[in-house]
Amino acid sequence: MTFDDLKGMFGELSTRMDAAIDRVRRDMAGVRTGRASVSLLDSVHVEAYGTRVPLNQVASLSIPEPSLIVAQPFDPSLMSAIEKAIRASDLGLNPANDGKVLRIPLPSLTEERRKELSRHVHKQAEEGRNVVRQVRRDANERLKKLLKEHTISEDDERKGLEQVQKLTDEHVHMIDELQKKKDQDLLGH
Repeated sequence: MTFDDLKGMFGELSTRMDAAIDRVRRDMAGVRTGRASVSLLDSVHVEAYGTRVPLNQVASLSIPEPSLIVAQPFDPSLMSAIEKAIRASDLGLNPANDGKVLRIPLPSLTEERRKELSRHVHKQAEEGRNVVRQVRRDANERLKKLLKEHTISEDDERKGLEQVQKLTDEHVHMIDELQKKKDQDLLGH
């Protein structure tokens, strides 16, 4: 086996690391920054038709102004279930029901709440970095095992370890950038 034969492993590694970044991106999209975004409600699930479904499958969501989200149920009989689900979420939102639509005002964030959300974002980013590092550990162990079995040469192992570290550094940097951007949105610096 040569270094070129390891390319499949690097592709798999990159895919697993990309999945960690996608997870961090999704998690951070659910963190409120004070500006309305329909992705903020992605974590809200409504009890409808005997099952729990994502809010965006039972209502049309729009943003008529920067600090307001409007949810218009496809089925008006689900209005109270949608309202209940939004109130029960840990988003701290208080929807107003006018019989036709739910108006969900986004209260401005206090400095303390912004810092709390920033700590949460840092925790999400660290979890993502840990997943990337775990993928690196798995790959390094596979390379060491291939060397021990004399399937690859020491040079190929060294090149492989360097490639794994390069992929790790790139993905950790992407997570750092996501965290920095979210912090900027939250704290304004």
